[in-house]
Amino acid sequence: MPMFENLSEKLQDIFNRLSAKGHLTEADVDEALKQVRLALLDADVNFKIVREFIAKVRERAIGAEVRASLTPGQQVVKIVNDQLVELLGEPAKLNLGGVPPHVIMLVGLQGAGKTTAAAKLALRLRRSGQRPLLVACDTRRPAAIKQLEVLGKQIDVPVHSEGTQPPPPDIAARAVERARQSAYSVVILDTSGRLNIDEALMEELAQIRARTKPVETLLVVDAMTGQEAVRVANDFHQRTQLTGLIMTKMDGDARGGAALSVRYVTGVPIKFIGTGEKTDALDEFYPDRIASRILGMGDVMSLIERAEQMMDREEAERATTKMAKGEFDLEDFLSQMQQLKRMGPLTQLIEMIPGLNQLTKQLPQGIDEKAMKRVEAMIYSMTPQERRNPKILNGSRKRRIAAGSGTTVQELNQLVRQFLEMQKMMKSMGRGKRIPRGMMDMFR
Repeated sequence: MPMFENLSEKLQDIFNRLSAKGHLTEADVDEALKQVRLALLDADVNFKIVREFIAKVRERAIGAEVRASLTPGQQVVKIVNDQLVELLGEPAKLNLGGVPPHVIMLVGLQGAGKTTAAAKLALRLRRSGQRPLLVACDTRRPAAIKQLEVLGKQIDVPVHSEGTQPPPPDIAARAVERARQSAYSVVILDTSGRLNIDEALMEELAQIRARTKPVETLLVVDAMTGQEAVRVANDFHQRTQLTGLIMTKMDGDARGGAALSVRYVTGVPIKFIGTGEKTDALDEFYPDRIASRILGMGDVMSLIERAEQMMDREEAERATTKMAKGEFDLEDFLSQMQQLKRMGPLTQLIEMIPGLNQLTKQLPQGIDEKAMKRVEAMIYSMTPQERRNPKILNGSRKRRIAAGSGTTVQELNQLVRQFLEMQKMMKSMGRGKRIPRGMMDMFR
C-alpha cells in the first residue's frame, strides 16, 4: 500500500537488524524502539499515540515472552504487530439489521471524495445482494449531482435527485419514502460538504438525521490530509454521532499517520478504505491485515477475497485444466490477463503476497498497465488461428500484427518467445517437474 510504503520500509529494516541478533539485551530493544518511534513520528502518527504505543511495546518486549523465545527478534515483531492491531481497532461491519430500508448518511468536508465513496459503497452493497438507492443531497454543488447520476448509471444503481432547489432534508425524506415503496433495501445519502465545518452544515445534517433516522453515519475523510483528518473526524463525531469512517485515497503517497491515529483519537471505527479511483476500489477495513502489510507480511486473505470477487471461477478452472495439459494458448492468456486487471494494479497485488512486497521496488518500470495494454493490442491483432498456434507466425504475419497493434516486430517476437517459454513451464508443472525461471518479463 503506497501510503505506508516509507513506514513499512523503515520498520522492516529495523526488525531485520533486530532479528539477526541471537540474543536481545534491554539496550538492543531500546535502540530498536527509538528507531520505531522516529519512524512513526515521521509517518505523521500523533505524538501522544506514539508515546503510548512505544511504552506498551517496551513493557512486553523486555519481558519474559521475549527472553524465553528462541527467536527474540521475531517475537518483538509479533508484539509490534499486536500493538498495531490494537491501535487500529476492531473490524466493524455495517449495521444493516432491522427493517429496511436502511439509511446510510455520508458526511464530510468538500473534496474528501464523498460522492465517489457513495457510488463505491452502493456497488459493494449491490454485489452483496442489497438493493441500494443513491440520493443526491448536495444541492450546493450541481456538479456533485451530475457526478452521482453518471456514477449511478455506470454501476447500475438508481439515483434519486431533485436538482438544487428543494432543501436537502426534504430530498432525503422523499428518497427514503421512495425506497420504502419500491423495496430498496439501502438508501445512501450523499450530503453537502463545506471547506470548513460551520453551523449551517451541522444544522442541515441534524435535520437530515431527524427526518431519515440513519442506521449509519459515516464520515468520508481524505487520508492525504494527515493529522487534519484526525481533527476533522473528531469535530464531526462530536456534532453528528458518527458510527464509522471511510478513509479515501489510501492508495496515495501520504505518510499514513492519519489512518493509524484517527480510530484511536476518535474511538470511531474505520469501516472502509478507498484504494483507487475505480468504483470497485473500496475495501473493508481489517486492522490485522493492514498491520501485516505495514510490517511486510503480506495480506493473503484480501488477495483471495479480491480474486473471488473479480475472477470467473469456471473460467479459472478451465484455464487451470488447459495449463496442466499444456494446451494453454494466447486466447486463454488474454482472458486471464483481463481477469487479473480487474483485481487491481499488478504492484498492488504483489504487495499482498508474503515475502514479495520488496519485489515491487525491483520490478522494471515497464511492468505496468501500459505494458499490459500493449500485450493485449498485439494479441487482439492476431487471428484466432494465430492466437491458438503462434508458431505459424511468419514475417508477413508479424508485420501485419505489429502495424495493427501499434507495436514493433521486435516486441511481438519477445511476446511470442516468452509465451512459448511459459507453455513449457506449464507442461513441466503439469508433469510435476521443477518449475523453470518465472516470467515477469512478459510485461517488460
